[in-house]
Amino acid sequence: MGSLIIIALIISASVLAPLIAPYDPELINPSQRLQSPSGTHLLGTDDLGRDIFSRLLYGGRISLVVGGFVTVFSCVLGSGLGLIAGYYHRLDGFIMRTMDGLMAFPGVLLALAVVIALGARRSSVILALTLVYVPVIARLIRGMTLVIKELPHIEAARAIGLRDRQILRRHILMNALSPLIVQAAFVSAYAILAEASLSFLGVSVSPEAASWGNMLRDGQRLLSRAWWMAVAPGAILFVTVLSLTLLGDALRDALDPRSRERRSDPMPR
Repeated sequence: MGSLIIIALIISASVLAPLIAPYDPELINPSQRLQSPSGTHLLGTDDLGRDIFSRLLYGGRISLVVGGFVTVFSCVLGSGLGLIAGYYHRLDGFIMRTMDGLMAFPGVLLALAVVIALGARRSSVILALTLVYVPVIARLIRGMTLVIKELPHIEAARAIGLRDRQILRRHILMNALSPLIVQAAFVSAYAILAEASLSFLGVSVSPEAASWGNMLRDGQRLLSRAWWMAVAPGAILFVTVLSLTLLGDALRDALDPRSRERRSDPMPR
């Protein structure tokens, strides 16, 4: 519940950024550059005099939007491919070898190559990270499909004449929904972290845009002179990713009681 409350607060602050932010995040004010945290600027200012607190609020919009879209697209595409691969044996080899090929590349390296090829835009980052995390979802759903399709109620559904599409949607996908929700929480955390990594490398959104990765990159250059420039975005990124990860763990325990029993039982049977 604590993680859920923190995530809700971060999302609310980002959505209400125009109402909460005390300054324009893009306003350059050289006379206020590199000011430490104070009552005027809660988290200080950067090397161009921009208010860090305001940029932090607006930066959450980019990271959370990218993380949300990547999670939705990865779950939809990965679930479809996993269902087809697990249910139709003749397509399993082709689909899963393709997924294995994508997983053979380090995630950030694959995303970096796609973004460079398509151009540094938010849509390119979403597409690149979707390609990184689709194989993860596909392998999960395929494994669930291979188990569920052998159960008696699936055989009964075939016997009464249900079409494959109905079986996949009503009986297999619905039974695989719990682990999919848990994995979606982890994917969203990894996607936010990956977007920040790409921004830090300068291949995500515009370098002048207010994003957590851009703020980390700018703060790293002046860490010895203005520590607050890197600490603020680093802390909010850490808290967001940690909260999503803990939420995923909690969902796994809530949706799969057996995992909670395995953790609490020191002598698994």
